[in-house]
Order: sequence, then C-alpha cells, then structure tokens
Amino acid sequence: MKRLFYLFLILSVLSCIPHALFARHIIGGEITYECLGYVNNDPTTNTRIYQFYMFIYRDCLGNGADFDSANFGSTVGTVTVYQGNNDIPLFTFDLSAPQIVSVDPDPGNPCVVVPPNICVEEGVYTFPLLELPVIDESYHIIYQRCCRNVTISNILNPEDSGATYFMELSPQAQAVCNNSPTFNGFPPIVLCANESFTFDHGATDPDGDQLVYEFCTPILGGGPNVFEPTAFFGVAPNPDAPPSTFESVNFVVPNFDFEHPLGIDSDLNLNPSTGQLNGIPAIGGQFVVGICVSEYRNGELLSTVRRDFQFNVNNCEVLVLADIAEDGIVNEAEFVINSCGENTIDMVNQSVQEANIQTYKWEFFMDGINPTTFTDWEPSITFPDFGQYFGRLVLNPGEQCGDTAIIRVNIFPEILANFDFEYDTCVAGPVDFIDQSISPIQGITSWTWDFGDGLGSSGAAPVHLFREPGTYDVNLTVEDINGCTDEAGLSVDYFPVPNLLIVAPNTFENCVPGSIQFANLSEPINNAYTIDWDFGDGNFSQQISPSHVYETPGTFDVSLSVTSPIGCVTDTVFEELILITPAPIADFSFSPTDLDIFNSRVQFNDQSLLADRWFWRFGGVGTSIDPNPTFTFQDTGRQEILLVVENFNGCRDTIIQELDVKPVITYHLPNAFTPNNDSKNDEFKGVGYLNGIRNFEMGVWNRWGELIFNTSNPEDGWNGQKNNSGKRAPNGVYTYVIRFLGPRGKAFEFNGLITLIR
Repeated sequence: MKRLFYLFLILSVLSCIPHALFARHIIGGEITYECLGYVNNDPTTNTRIYQFYMFIYRDCLGNGADFDSANFGSTVGTVTVYQGNNDIPLFTFDLSAPQIVSVDPDPGNPCVVVPPNICVEEGVYTFPLLELPVIDESYHIIYQRCCRNVTISNILNPEDSGATYFMELSPQAQAVCNNSPTFNGFPPIVLCANESFTFDHGATDPDGDQLVYEFCTPILGGGPNVFEPTAFFGVAPNPDAPPSTFESVNFVVPNFDFEHPLGIDSDLNLNPSTGQLNGIPAIGGQFVVGICVSEYRNGELLSTVRRDFQFNVNNCEVLVLADIAEDGIVNEAEFVINSCGENTIDMVNQSVQEANIQTYKWEFFMDGINPTTFTDWEPSITFPDFGQYFGRLVLNPGEQCGDTAIIRVNIFPEILANFDFEYDTCVAGPVDFIDQSISPIQGITSWTWDFGDGLGSSGAAPVHLFREPGTYDVNLTVEDINGCTDEAGLSVDYFPVPNLLIVAPNTFENCVPGSIQFANLSEPINNAYTIDWDFGDGNFSQQISPSHVYETPGTFDVSLSVTSPIGCVTDTVFEELILITPAPIADFSFSPTDLDIFNSRVQFNDQSLLADRWFWRFGGVGTSIDPNPTFTFQDTGRQEILLVVENFNGCRDTIIQELDVKPVITYHLPNAFTPNNDSKNDEFKGVGYLNGIRNFEMGVWNRWGELIFNTSNPEDGWNGQKNNSGKRAPNGVYTYVIRFLGPRGKAFEFNGLITLIR
C-alpha cells in the first residue's frame, strides 16, 4: 500500500491568528444522552432520569480562552431546557468543569508530520441528572457560545458567529427510554489540499437502532456582545435562545453550502449508511462542517445528533514519494511502461525527495516467480523476451516512512510503418496510397495520414485528390493493438496537367472596345506551368488568368495550352467564344440654331448610327426617349444637350452639344407726358422687356442743367415734380439720360428730350 511522507508548508491557522478577547476558539461539538430509567425504578411516576453529555472541541492555542464553567473563573456558561414550543425556559443550570482530554492531531499516518503548535482539546461535560416526565412534546437541551475562529473561509462573519449545540428529546424517544447514538471519533484535525482522505465518521447506538448519516447545516448561537450575557446575542447567552430563534450559519455562496462545505470543486462524500467520510479538498483554509446522525426504530425517527466541527486544510509537500517516468497509470497506483521492439528499458527515477530516501531497490519478476533486484538509482534493465513483467520500486524498505511504486512493463513487438503511392503523372486525377506497414502480430488498428495539404485520412488505403500542383510531404502514422506506433514519410511530386481545361466566361458578347477578364478554372495549375493563350485577334498572353480588350468587331476563337513542369501538354480551342459587335455612334442636329427667349422651341434630329434606343437630357430641365424630340426652354442661357444611344447588345455611345438661348432686351420711351392725374400718361418712364438687366440709372434735367429727378429702379417714373415730391415743374422741354447693363453685360444708353404738358 502506498504511503506518503508529508510536511505541512503552512502552519495551522488554529494558532497563528491573533484573536480579540472573545473566546474565538470553538471548533466543534455535539450533545448526546442516556436514559437511565424511571425515578426510583417506579414506572408509576412516569418520570425518566436522563444523563446528558456535551462534547466541545476548542483550539487551545487560539487566545488562551478556556472552556466555560464556574470553576475556571471565566464567563459561566449555562444550559437551558425548553419544553415544546414554549419560548419561556423550563429551567437553566450552570456548566460544571468538563473533563478535558487532548485530541491527537495526527491523522494516523506515521509519515505525516504535524506542526507542534497545533493544539486541540476535547471538553466532555456531564450534565446533572435530569428528571423529566414523559410528555407528548419535545424537550430541547441547548448550549450556545460565541465565537468561531476568525480565519474560517466558508461562512460569513465567522468572528461574530457562535455555535448552538442542542438535543431534541422527542416524545417518541421519551416513550421508549431511548439512548442516543454517539460518534466513535472526531474527524482529523488537519487535511492536505489535493490529497484524498478517508475517515470513519460512524456512530454507535446502544439500542441497535438504524442510523442514517447526512450533511446538515450548523446553527448560529451567541454574539459578540461580551457584556450582555442575559441577551440571546450575548457571547454566552443566559438563558440560551429557544429553537424558534435558531438560524443557520451563512455560507459564502455560490462556492460553499452545507452539502459542499469544502467548496463545490472539492470531492467530499458521506456514506448515508456507514458514515464513512472521504474526499479530496481542493483549496486550503478553515471550513465549518455539519454532520447529523439520525436513529430510526421501526421506521420512526427517535433523535438526531448534530455535530458541528471545523476542518483545517493546508498545503502539504510530499517528502517521500516513489515515482517514475511512465506511459500511464492504472487504478491511480500502478505505473505502466510500454516498449515497442526494444527489450532494454532505461528506468527514470523521479522519486522525491532524495534527501529523505536512505535506501531503495528495484525488483522485477523476470521469470514470473523469483524477483531480480537492481540497486542503481536509474538502472538499465533488459527483459528476456516479449511479454508483460511486474515489478516495483521500494523506497526506505523496512522503515516506518517509506513508499512503493508498483510497476508493469509491457515489451511489445516492433511495428514498422511504410507506404507507396500511384497516380497518372500527366493527367490530373486522384493519388492511390498503399499501406505497406509491417506488424508481427497483424494487429494494426489505426492509420493516420497527413497529405501535406492540410487534409488527412484515417483509412488503410485512402485515395486523395490534390487541388494544387506541388511537392507534398506525405506522412503515415500507424498504431497496433498494443498502442505501439511508427511513422513513415514520402515526398509526392504532383505536377499533372488538368484533365479538362475550363475557362470563364464560357460565352462573351460585347461591343467595341470589348474588355474581358478570363478566369482559368482548370485544376491543377500554378505559376510553374507554361500557359499559352491565343485570343483569336492576333494577340497572345502567358498569364494564368489574363485580361484582354478586343478593338475590332467580329467572332473570335480562343485557344488555351497548358504545359506542366515535367513536359505534359494539354490544349483546347473554345470556338466562337467571343462576339464583338460594332458600337453605336451618337450624333444629332437641332433647329433653329439662333435661339432667344422669344424663339426657344427646338427641334432635335437624331443622326446616330446603329442606335436602337435613345435618351436625351436637355440641360438640367428635361429629358426624352424619342429619337427626334422637341423641347421648349423656359429660360435663357447656354444649355448642355446630352444624347445617349444604345443598340440591342447594350452597347452605348454618348455625345454632348451646347445651344444658346439668348436674352432679348426691348425698351421704349415717350416724347411727352401730361401729369394731370387723369391716369393717362401721368408719368415719364420707359416700357419693354428688361429681364436680367442691372445697374439701371435714369436722370432728368431742366433747361438750366438742374437735375430734378433720378432713380435706379426701372419701375419708377417722373411725375413732373422735383424729385417726385417737390415743386411742380413748368411746362416745357426737359433732357433725360438712361443707362443700364443687359443680362450678359452689354451697355445700353438712351438720351433725348421729353415735353411736359399740363
């Protein structure tokens, strides 16, 4: 049986954390009882005599706080008895001094070294004999005390969380004078993280009742208020709180709960029938655990003993461990070494730690009966033939702290990987691979092919098609029924010509100039091949996928030839692949050509060649699809006329011409006016078409050269008064001058004489 020699790397947190004055030292406890019969052995009294026991476990190096009792001069602990659901105590009594015994922290493995500063004590309290009448309600015997170790990892606020230890004496238990079960032992004080442990957490029942074990939730009790002992939340409540106030400890969720007190990643199991506790702690720390054992008689629950205790999980270092380099481990205990075709094995000793290993030996049963011993640290051992051999490596044989590694050596026949391949080197096609591997036992179970192109196969005789030419390093790995493997590799030069030349597009129609991008879809092909294109119009290319522009109309055959690097040739002619048609030629005329605002209707005449469809755009103000449209321009200016023509093949041509709709200015002036307010010829002003003029100026002078009217607004006229608001001008002849610029900047000037008649 394998034994490990451990050294605890982290001293137990039981004693290395400073505490406050509170007794943060409780690490577990439970209450049991015995029924001693009737008072004076007289059944007519209907009163039973009970002896209750309480087991309290403490960290005796925590802070020096002692067990509760009047004898030690510390806070006097009390025990409270409640009847039924009544929250008023039936009675209380003080704790007497417990019987104190040390709990051996050694878990029983002589190769585990526990630090000397771990100290755990058990205080066994024997309560006064209680005479309790048999009733149809339960009695509750309760003891509460704060606090737990501050370093506990799995519950919230452990420094303020006490414990409640209680026993319910049920009516069923009273009726049969029942005795509760008692746990046989206290769990190991220390555990090693990531190392399995097993502990018999079973109990003994003097009445032979059926026992059922389960994880249960520890109960809170007491609080941090040292100087209020009469309150339920005092450090040692007096009286102790009734069951109606009980609360469970608050686990740190989601990583911990009462069924996973060491964490959800730890494998902790409790056998419900035997109480055997086993597991593998995943992390270090201190953890509160609750385990209950319930007793049943004829299917009826009599009582439950609740144990609340603390696991201390530390990281441990293996000091003596037999270990070797292996190919596998069986049942977590047997090292397996496999050798294929080689009878001599160089053993690799990985045992630790050498400083703690005084003696060692290797033993192998070469003949299956008698051991052959080797005393080198790493011997080279030759086995006589193929087969299976058993042996062991023994460290510190005959000493208390040693270890043994059980070894199984399998010597298997050698397997040799080999293969060949076949393919048509000139015409592209699949490559046939032929396995030629040799296995003396004819037991090849798997083939792993790597074709060197990112693809593979697990078949014994695969057929593979390479999509690209090239040299491929193909590898084969074979394995037999013994797990022996071998691999072989070959280079495959794959340079055939395509068995079919494929190009896209497979038809092409366009107009001059016709631009086409050829796509060579033939496989396999790459730049190592010689490519020859003949476009049929006297032009050529050696690109794999060239582009070309056909400048003349016609029907063209396209030829393609491919030559592989090893000289294989394939070619083809794609007849009438290209159809290039003449493109239309856009042209038009229009009339009249001399246009103005009063003469803006235009007739357009198509003069295009090979046109089947037309699109006209008249400046930015109109469109048409008629071949010979007319259009009237609503404004003056230079207009860009666009014509796009298209034939039935979709070929287009475009022409743009410009026409000019000229602006026209007309302006007429009277030679006399009569400003007599008869609404007829009352003002002197010009009339005409003046759209687009600017910088208008008009002035009127009398015979003495005095300016008597001027304006910059062509809509204003002279009403015969000075500046149109002063003294009336007398009848007579007056001089005027009018100037302005036309829409395109031409200067206009009008001057002459005007006669004023009243």
